[in-house]
Amino acid sequence: MFASLALVLLAAAAALVMMQGIDRQLRDVIDTYEVRNQARELTNALAEAESSQRGYLLTGDESFVDPYRRASAAIQTRMLSLAALTKDRPNQAERMALIASEIAMRTAEMERNVQLVRTMRADQAQALTQTGMGARLMDSVRESLEQFIREENQRLGERNRAIDTSRRWLVGAVITALAAAAILAYSLFSRSQRMVVSLAHGQSALQSQNEVLEGHVRERTQALEEARAHAEHERQRVEALLQDTNHRIGNSLATVSSMLGLQMLRSKSPEVQRALESARSRVHAIASAHRRLRLGDDLETARADEFMEAVLDDLKLTAANAGVVHIEGDVEPFVIGARDATTIGILVGELVTNALKHAFPDGQGGTISVRLRRSEDGVPTLAVADDGVGIAPDQDMGEGGLGSVIVKQLAAQFGGVPVYERREEGGMKISVPLPTIDSAEKPTHS
Repeated sequence: MFASLALVLLAAAAALVMMQGIDRQLRDVIDTYEVRNQARELTNALAEAESSQRGYLLTGDESFVDPYRRASAAIQTRMLSLAALTKDRPNQAERMALIASEIAMRTAEMERNVQLVRTMRADQAQALTQTGMGARLMDSVRESLEQFIREENQRLGERNRAIDTSRRWLVGAVITALAAAAILAYSLFSRSQRMVVSLAHGQSALQSQNEVLEGHVRERTQALEEARAHAEHERQRVEALLQDTNHRIGNSLATVSSMLGLQMLRSKSPEVQRALESARSRVHAIASAHRRLRLGDDLETARADEFMEAVLDDLKLTAANAGVVHIEGDVEPFVIGARDATTIGILVGELVTNALKHAFPDGQGGTISVRLRRSEDGVPTLAVADDGVGIAPDQDMGEGGLGSVIVKQLAAQFGGVPVYERREEGGMKISVPLPTIDSAEKPTHS
């Protein structure tokens, strides 16, 4: 009897040890599958980035940039996943480090080509591509990844064979345990009955506890859904309040602008009238910047092109000589902070108002162009140009007037200094670099 019991215990212990070994092997197999899949995904991401970069290089079409960016992000994600999965395997970790170095070189070259095309230097990008270095590096990366995947496949095969061997040993151990259990069946029958009854009671108690736990889970899930709905409602309310606040500020400033206009009409002094008109125009520009501000989903940023288009529309409607002076805009679609947007709107209003006031006297017609794009060195730059009468050769540009002082102060908020220049075809051009916008910028493509 005792010998049979000892045999059962020994067989059970052996089965437990083998089951643990199989469990470890299964985890290894899963890890190997995951490593192989991540390597395949990395290869696909590299191919997509390569094809998108090449399409952009050959055509200059911006629609290739988004797939290229997504593929580049996927490359980094897969690299991090593979590094984490192979950190406990010295050989594979070392090989992964070499592959990461090759991929970093290739992605850096692709990024350089994209930037060259973006900065209108496609010929340099073509020249770099024709050297063939990128293709050779990509072939080397693919070969390294294929070798990496082959080694993982070999490792997977070894693990599967080990699992098969362990399974056979486990079956033998189970058969031995069952044979010994048959010998002990009669002597343990009564005890088994008591255990079955005890197990039934335990199962009933466990089921009751499970029902209670499921009830708690449902309550918690409902509470989380209610909290999420409340948070979404609060976000929408805050967004509406912010938009309403901006609109109210704009309306209040517009009221102040109207009051200044009324006061200007009642004044008899031409000098006072000019001062009130300048003040009214500036207050109206600030009001327009606030009314036209439309925040993004994060409630902290706005689209530069949409905001500037609205501000220019306001200027067209309110300018005294809008019927004969055409105002046109050219704004790059990038995202800027809400505070920066308001300040830029005021700056544009000041520059356009100054051009309307001084460049086109006596009802003269013309064009004012407003441009906000990156310069060749990548700095966002605001430029306002007109084809009006310009200024006298002996007059200093950007000196003397309150408008010039305001423009300098607003430009200084972005780390820039306004540059005044006479245009050969007539008129003036004022350029204001805005380098600090990049610190909060989130570029988008539309």
